[in-house]
Amino acid sequence: MTHLPYILAAYGIAVVVSAGFSVDAWRRMGRARRRLAAIDPRGRR
Repeated sequence: MTHLPYILAAYGIAVVVSAGFSVDAWRRMGRARRRLAAIDPRGRR
């Protein structure tokens, strides 16, 4: 009996979850920058 399918599934899930967190952080950072630019007068130089 081999454990290879379980190991591959575990690594696959870890990669998908990590990618999801990364994309979410990237999108949130973009929104935060836009919000800051809208309220910070120093950003219009």
